[in-house]
Amino acid sequence: MLYQLYETQRSLMEPFSDLALAAAKLYSNPLSLAGQNPFAQRLSASYDLMHRLGKDYEKPEFGLRTIDVDGVDIAIHERIELSKPFCELRRFKRFTDDTAILEKIKGQPVVLIVAPLSGHYSTLLRDTVKTMLKDHKVYITDWKNARLVPLSDGEFHLDDYVNYVQEFIRYVQGKYGNCHVMSVCQPTVPVLAAVSLMASRGETTPLTMTMMGGPIDARKSPTAVNNLAMNKSHSWFENNVIYRVPSNFPGSGRRVYPGFLQHTGFVAMNPDHHAKSHYDYFKDLIKGDDASAEAHRKFYDEYNAVLDMDADYYLETIRVVFQDFALVSGTWDVRGEDGKIERVKPADITTTALLSVEGELDDISGSGQTRAVHDICSGVPKSLQKHYEAMGAGHYGIFSGRRWREMVYPQVKAFIKSHNSQASAPASTETAAVETAVVEAVAAAPATISEPKATPAPVKTAPAATKKVARKRVSTTK
Repeated sequence: MLYQLYETQRSLMEPFSDLALAAAKLYSNPLSLAGQNPFAQRLSASYDLMHRLGKDYEKPEFGLRTIDVDGVDIAIHERIELSKPFCELRRFKRFTDDTAILEKIKGQPVVLIVAPLSGHYSTLLRDTVKTMLKDHKVYITDWKNARLVPLSDGEFHLDDYVNYVQEFIRYVQGKYGNCHVMSVCQPTVPVLAAVSLMASRGETTPLTMTMMGGPIDARKSPTAVNNLAMNKSHSWFENNVIYRVPSNFPGSGRRVYPGFLQHTGFVAMNPDHHAKSHYDYFKDLIKGDDASAEAHRKFYDEYNAVLDMDADYYLETIRVVFQDFALVSGTWDVRGEDGKIERVKPADITTTALLSVEGELDDISGSGQTRAVHDICSGVPKSLQKHYEAMGAGHYGIFSGRRWREMVYPQVKAFIKSHNSQASAPASTETAAVETAVVEAVAAAPATISEPKATPAPVKTAPAATKKVARKRVSTTK
């Protein structure tokens, strides 16, 4: 019933929000009669703020059209590589007709970024993706809003999340031989489970795992988020935050943790900060500080855009990660796509290099929670392990903003580069024509991948790798 009441209230507010926006534009126009009012600027600011407080925030776009590499603009084409009922695997493909830049980027590392499914859309990592694209080929998981997924598409459990990650890793490995995996916040746990299961089966695991600000061991330095999850019973969450999607959405009838409830929780964690931020926005509009006002809009367009999470996935995450601590306790069993139940054993990972990143001031994943990954991945040699703490950085600061770009990213870039020597070249090279064609000799013969062994053994070649005769072709992409 609460979800229906919220949707009714939102529908009633929508026309008033639109009217407020029209009034804001009217009073801000100096050529209109309303704009001649001595209080026009203040009235325009008031209506603008009313509009933003009452509007419905839809899923933002990544909006990455170009990036600058060594002073050269490279075009970015965003496309869907795989589509699952609850997630899409997106690739940001880079295009250039500059031969020097093409030569530089064609052999760069391939990174799969696993975005969090914890309330916000994957576009929250826009700055992460934009920065990574300068030196890497980038894929990202783009999670769907559960209220838009019909019941006919089935359920979604934490086990399904783990299976999705494994499928995406295998897909990228099939194209390039191997890849690097980066997980930000919530997905550190399922990503570690996915790689652990692959290692236990003897599959090729990613070259590196970068774990950033995640609750690997939520018992360490518990935050307000951890305390809520740990101090309330499983039944409390099921009875108080789970609702069914109303009939006006494709996912009608699906049990979800609604986005509007999550957003309320986000704001309640620091209401004074948000109130001050909105008041500062109001003052910036009055002063005509367009740059500061636009920065506020960009942040809250992202922050206020939330999605519904499937109830099964959400409740299982609460139980496994924050109540049973199943990962660090060694008691987590995952059901695979074939129905077989397997135990998650992080100690089975032996060849994947491991980087953990924490923010000094992180108030969501406390100090030591992410670093705990090194304790349970005992099979990874110490020479392949590294921990970095970003001083002065909060939770968002480790993957977005100045501290991410200037402090964290150089560490991530160097770590990936230092462990990229075993990566294979792609099994096939995609080509495209542009207005200025560049003729380049492309040799697609892959390198080999082999796991370290105590005694010499024949080198194993990645399944997707097949040698091809080098030939001249038109190529402007990477």
